[in-house]
Amino acid sequence: MAHAQTASEAHRSWERGKSCAARGQWAEAERAFRQAVRLQPKQVVYLLNLARAQLGQGRHADTLETVQQALRIEPDHEVAQALAVHCLMELKRPLEAAELMQRAPERVRADAAFHFQLGRALEAAGRPREAIQAYMEALARKIDLAPAHAHLGYCFNVVDMKEEAAQCFRTALTLGCGEHDLNLLGLLAHREREVCRWVDGAQDARALRDAIEALGEEDRPLAAFPNLALFDDPALHLRAAQVTARYAARGVAPLESPSMPAVRGRRLRIGYVSSDFFHHATTLLFAGSLEAHDRTRFEVTLYSHSRDDGSELAQRVRQGSERFVDISDLRADEAARRIRADGIDILVDLKGYTKESRPEIFAYRAAPVQVSFLGYPGTTGAPWMDYVIGDPVVTPLEDAPFYTEKIAQMPLCYQPNDSQRALPPPMTREQAGLPEDAVVLCAFNQPYKISPEVFDAWCEVMHRVPRSVLWLLEWNEQVRKNLIGHAQARGIEPERLVWAPLLRYEQHIARLQNADVFLDTWPYNAHTTASDALWAGVPVVTKKGRSFASRVAASLNCAVGLQELVADDPAGFVERAVALARDFERRRSLRDALAGARQGRLFDSSRFARDIERLYEAMADRSVRGLAPDHLPAVA
Repeated sequence: MAHAQTASEAHRSWERGKSCAARGQWAEAERAFRQAVRLQPKQVVYLLNLARAQLGQGRHADTLETVQQALRIEPDHEVAQALAVHCLMELKRPLEAAELMQRAPERVRADAAFHFQLGRALEAAGRPREAIQAYMEALARKIDLAPAHAHLGYCFNVVDMKEEAAQCFRTALTLGCGEHDLNLLGLLAHREREVCRWVDGAQDARALRDAIEALGEEDRPLAAFPNLALFDDPALHLRAAQVTARYAARGVAPLESPSMPAVRGRRLRIGYVSSDFFHHATTLLFAGSLEAHDRTRFEVTLYSHSRDDGSELAQRVRQGSERFVDISDLRADEAARRIRADGIDILVDLKGYTKESRPEIFAYRAAPVQVSFLGYPGTTGAPWMDYVIGDPVVTPLEDAPFYTEKIAQMPLCYQPNDSQRALPPPMTREQAGLPEDAVVLCAFNQPYKISPEVFDAWCEVMHRVPRSVLWLLEWNEQVRKNLIGHAQARGIEPERLVWAPLLRYEQHIARLQNADVFLDTWPYNAHTTASDALWAGVPVVTKKGRSFASRVAASLNCAVGLQELVADDPAGFVERAVALARDFERRRSLRDALAGARQGRLFDSSRFARDIERLYEAMADRSVRGLAPDHLPAVA
């Protein structure tokens, strides 16, 4: 009798909880369901309703605990497993989610959706090859599952199968992925450029441009970064960035507007956010200036969502800051609250819209002043970013209409350089795999920067300098195959393309010193690669364009007094490159000049730190006085 009464009371509590849940009263529903569970703890249906009420309040950890209790009673319960997988994914525990799914009963595995979800978990867990197999299983059951084709492309890209990735994106676009189509179109164009597959390039780029120009005030997924290499059009870059920013801010409720306390009598607190605090190009550039910050006036914190590669550089940047905070496992809102609690005055984004960026942290308005610097050569289009740091060449003030941020100009060049960067003795040409008597035209940019127009110019230089070879980095076999074909179509023999394997940084600088002329790309110039060449004593011939990304090499050349090697059009680029390649004495003179420039301002980390600190102080001064951000022109 007592048992029946208990069951009846539990049922009434459950009914009451369902009524509250139907009205969205999740806290009241939770109390009712919890009472039902207390009375009948073995009833899975009560546990699952309690879990749903907890989930309705966004408490994924509590939901998972309740669902796991249900699974201990019924290990094969499909709804309980699905809820557990959802919570594990939300809690950034994808490997556990995948392992739970792999224990699912066979009847569940017949569904394409199951294998797609398993693929998502494995992909998020950093197991792309296993994810590829899961997506293949999903497509074997439903060949027209467009999201599976898209995610298969993401995974092919990770394992360096770029052509296969592009084909997957094209298939997903043909089937249609709704609001994700524009993002996939950008990724398709970028992946094909990454392997120098140009057959459909012009058509894909035209379709992408048309789609971006047709956008209104939407917020939808869009890969902003590929546009920097595809189009030399700052207005288009702005439009794409604004769409990306609006999408990043979906669901974001900014924290209460912060105000900067008076700085007098204390140090200015600077925070840098990045996923690149390891052996990465950004950190190679910035390490020296980070260490050179004046710690009597500035307190520096790194907010890292980086992998730890155990490198000396990773350890160096950790030691170069006063605090190193790992935010990898924090949600964007949690990271923003942590930064706000730390009292950061100026928060600097070193990522923009590059790989593994987290713009949502900035969308929460984590600090009184927020700055875009170094990682992304263009506007973020984000109303929550106050300043972009550039210089008079990459961000002239007349370009202000193309930026949502105010322009803060460094006096010389926006790019920092490390005074301690390696300069080992040069390899011999034999060691570098180069012919002894050739003019070596070095083109070490990443392949996505190489367009047909750029390659046409390079090949014209080679035709006019018959004793020259083109020295390229061998990023993957697909790039090599495609570029050899493009060279042959332009009358250049395959043996005139010399392929350099990827090496450790010090070895790379040692071999780079064998180049005679560095040939740049446009509209996305060499950035770190250009400063590496100048550091190694190799003159850089570049073409200056209209956008930030297309002016970086020009800025670097101006910083070392080589304005003469900056062209305004492809014909001027070719003429400068040919003239320099034919003039041994001029090249020797420039190499001597660049050796002296290593002691100059471009490579002076301490000088760079003082210059950027003046910008930070000017930003802080305006903020403390209650003034809106404004342009900060360069001061010599």
